[in-house]
Amino acid sequence: MEKMITYNEKIANVLANIEQVIIGKKDVATLSLVALLARGHVLLEDVPGVGKTMLVRTLAKSLACDFKRIQFTPDLLPSDITGISIYNPKELEFEFREGPIFGNIVLADEINRTSPKTQSSLLEGMEEESVTVDGVTRQLEQPFFVMATQNPIEYEGTYPLPEAQLDRFILKLKMGYPTVAEELLMLETRSASDPLQHIQSVMTKAELIEIQSAVEQVHIAKSIQKYIINIVTMTRDHESVYLGVSPRGSIALMETAKAYAYIQGRDYVIPDDVKYLAPFVLTHRMILTSLAKYDNQTSEQIIMSIVKDTPIPIRKEPQ
Repeated sequence: MEKMITYNEKIANVLANIEQVIIGKKDVATLSLVALLARGHVLLEDVPGVGKTMLVRTLAKSLACDFKRIQFTPDLLPSDITGISIYNPKELEFEFREGPIFGNIVLADEINRTSPKTQSSLLEGMEEESVTVDGVTRQLEQPFFVMATQNPIEYEGTYPLPEAQLDRFILKLKMGYPTVAEELLMLETRSASDPLQHIQSVMTKAELIEIQSAVEQVHIAKSIQKYIINIVTMTRDHESVYLGVSPRGSIALMETAKAYAYIQGRDYVIPDDVKYLAPFVLTHRMILTSLAKYDNQTSEQIIMSIVKDTPIPIRKEPQ
């Protein structure tokens, strides 16, 4: 318990760092940490200029992790991400040169500006934490965290992400515009200097890995596991849903609930954790029917109604 208190202080320091740079987005910062502690990856979707890239850079600097950035463009090739084998005439053999995916925190910036073939080159790394090039599989160093940003699909020059890749993101988040007061504070903060320059690391890689292991030990009662399954099952039976949430979604909801509970200072999950996280974990894993789209229904609306209609387990959790 003493270690948990110490680590919660470090988590609070990471969030404080992010708040110095990204003003008014504490929920997004917290959810990004939830994904990281759950060993998942995040898809940030929003219009340009709201701070998506700055959020990832601040997170990497706070954690003293190896940060790599991939700027996705229409002409980007898979080898530009994974790396390539180059012939060395002196050694008379091929040498592998690592691509930017070989980092601890990887920013996949504007991921939907490149072709699906190049987008899919991230799949093995995100799912299996390894990269295979020329028949050789190389493990990625831990921790490994991908935060991808994308512009709304109605913007010109963008490609929709394949469903298989969307399912690999444990959370899908949106930044949103700041309020007038938040934007004014942002201008005042940046009038003197860039706040990112003053950010110091507050957690080591070893501590982060230890916290990830501790999150795995957070208790989740069988009644809450059934609660998660009931929510996911209802997405598969809903009349407005063509393709419901896969079992990977159930696992993702459980893992994020454990990470969120840990950040809140608990070693057990409560139903409110699941209710809060469900829209961020499940909406991007569903495909709506054509009629639902015609009626302007959204995945968020459907998930919220499902959560509202799903009976909450009444069994008390250990205190």
